[in-house]
Amino acid sequence: MNNQKTPQLPDSNFKRLNQSDLTLAVRSFLSSLDKNGESRLPQRAYLAVRHAIRHLQLPPGQTVLEREMAEILGMSRTPVRESLVRLEMEGWVRLIPRRGFIVAPIEADELQQIYEVVEALDGIAGRFATGRAAHEQLNHLERLIEEQEKALELNDLLLWTDLDDQFHHYIVDLAQNPRLRGIVDSQSDQLYRARLYTIGLRPKPTHSVLEHKAILAVMRAGEPEAVRTMLQSHRYRARNEILEALRSMPPLLEEER
Repeated sequence: MNNQKTPQLPDSNFKRLNQSDLTLAVRSFLSSLDKNGESRLPQRAYLAVRHAIRHLQLPPGQTVLEREMAEILGMSRTPVRESLVRLEMEGWVRLIPRRGFIVAPIEADELQQIYEVVEALDGIAGRFATGRAAHEQLNHLERLIEEQEKALELNDLLLWTDLDDQFHHYIVDLAQNPRLRGIVDSQSDQLYRARLYTIGLRPKPTHSVLEHKAILAVMRAGEPEAVRTMLQSHRYRARNEILEALRSMPPLLEEER
């Protein structure tokens, strides 16, 4: 894999993988697909490469060579090529003439557009969830917040990011609206990648935990409109932090764009 420079993230758990570590990470993910019965090679390649991009195992700007990726995945180049074309259509990779595919950079303007959509949808999900969530389901949100606090005490920002993702996804689940779920899912992985990429450049997310507690308290109180407003405000604040961090980072090499 032809590694390109990416900005270093101070005080972050982000760490570039070499090809051996990347192979281990990808093969581990493929084993989870085995358990789920997913055997179609193009779909396996697509899910594995997308997972690696989402978790920064393939960071923004890195060249993705079909031959090397086929070796990592343990399959021929044909399904890998199909997966990369699909990922290009979805905006995860870009085809650069005479170079092949690179992992798409995380661009502030595009991310802002995604956040504007997700902010509104998160608010709607919270409003629906407030009237539909059972007591035990709200207790599950509380347990996620407690685990977030423990992750911050350990300064495990990767774990915190994953738990934060679970918190927001669970509220969308509680809305019990499959169409809403599908739209949010189509955007949330790009947000996760950006949050992970900038976590070391943003303030420690203690304020987010306080906001989660306040959101849960209002959900328990049965005030759907207040929940909608609080979730949108919460996303808006986080969005501004991430965009500020992104814009403070040096750009990727010009030839990667």
